[in-house]
Amino acid sequence: MGKRMGSNKNKLLLEVQSKTLLSWTLLAANGASTISWIGIISQSHDRGYFEEIISEQQLTKPMQFIPGGSTRQESVYNGLQGLPRDARKVLIHDGARCLATPDLFDRCAVAMEGCNGLIAAVPVKDTIKVINQSGIVQSTPKRGNLWAAQTPQGFDVMLLKQCHQKGISKGWEVTDDAALFERSGLEVHVVEGEETNLKVTTPQDLAIAESILASRLGNRGEDYNEKPINS
Repeated sequence: MGKRMGSNKNKLLLEVQSKTLLSWTLLAANGASTISWIGIISQSHDRGYFEEIISEQQLTKPMQFIPGGSTRQESVYNGLQGLPRDARKVLIHDGARCLATPDLFDRCAVAMEGCNGLIAAVPVKDTIKVINQSGIVQSTPKRGNLWAAQTPQGFDVMLLKQCHQKGISKGWEVTDDAALFERSGLEVHVVEGEETNLKVTTPQDLAIAESILASRLGNRGEDYNEKPINS
């Protein structure tokens, strides 16, 4: 909803390089050769704005709107129910990660051929500290074992549906679908993500996204509609 952005509207409606965040995200997904269908999970009050954005883009993949839930977990559950009946694999992506490239979507899709669950992620560069409620450092985990999760996250559709049903029955509340897989005892693999694949959450992130896109478009003169832009 853009609360941390300080915006009075959905942050996906904000613009960088003269396009909305949602536009850049959809153009990247549309530019991925492995993707055959795109579902957009949204709240009803945003749908009109999103439909207008889609009508302005040269998108070639079939798209469907799916009602969102009150949480991310509920929204993904709704999205799974809205998948095409023959869908066997699914990539789930956060619309605010508007800098993901078609290449990243394709690499994740190809990796899904050899596993049932994966996440895009990058190695953590900073030293991480675990603190208690008083702000006192409790431990310093080994940095070599730490990766920062991104999206897309990919899963076998049937298994992920089962995990969501189990989460509902057990009252699990998780922040991403990989956590449901983990709690269900299923393996989640890692596909190396992109350092530029940040989640646009604050005004500072918006400025960074503006700079990255300006560099991509200025240096290469490309658009996602023409061919994939690799990072």
